Amino acid sequence: MLSKLDASGGKDTMISTVILCDDHKIFREGLRSLIEKQSDMKIIAESSDGRTAVRLSKEKSPDIIIMDIAMPELNGIETTHQIIKNYPKIKVLILSMYSDQRFVLKAMESGASGYLLKDSAFEELVDAIHIVLSGQIYLSPSIASIFVKSYITNLQKKDSHNLKALTDREREVLQLLSEGKTTKQISLTLGISGKTVETHRQKIMEKLNISSIAELTKYALREGLTFLD
Repeated sequence: MLSKLDASGGKDTMISTVILCDDHKIFREGLRSLIEKQSDMKIIAESSDGRTAVRLSKEKSPDIIIMDIAMPELNGIETTHQIIKNYPKIKVLILSMYSDQRFVLKAMESGASGYLLKDSAFEELVDAIHIVLSGQIYLSPSIASIFVKSYITNLQKKDSHNLKALTDREREVLQLLSEGKTTKQISLTLGISGKTVETHRQKIMEKLNISSIAELTKYALREGLTFLD
């Protein structure tokens, strides 16, 4: 970050340095004119391709790079990966026309700190820059919904390690086992035979791919099925 004195010569104002990376010159010029009106931001370089952006990251050490995805020679996702890998202190904010789940997930996996669409209002971009520079993640509302759907889908794909793989009775037995109850105590509590309890325990371990009561207890705690006193 850069700093400058305020108009009265008092306390320094911190200026965030920004690099624009987009292969459309007209878009970059429009974005530059808007960002330069912000008192706490300064454009220090521009790039029309990913390879140049990687080089500028090393030369300029910006606070944040506003990155497009579709660029010649080196796309924005791979560019982001290389920049974050080599210069982890630099923040990358993806600004793209693509809302497809594949692009969003790949961009975030590559190390981007935020993702918003080019049809977003400029005020949202300014907010996103501030949020990302504060160390948080920013996603446009429409992009955030993609992550939620992806998360739910991944949960549904889990088989052996998913609590949903267990029957209601097996969940009851799992909780009691994790609370340290013996086979006899579980039998009395649920009104089933000890042999049935053992059968449930065996099926639970098979479904969860867990081989000990200690691991079952950890699993139950992690899934919120039981709680420590």
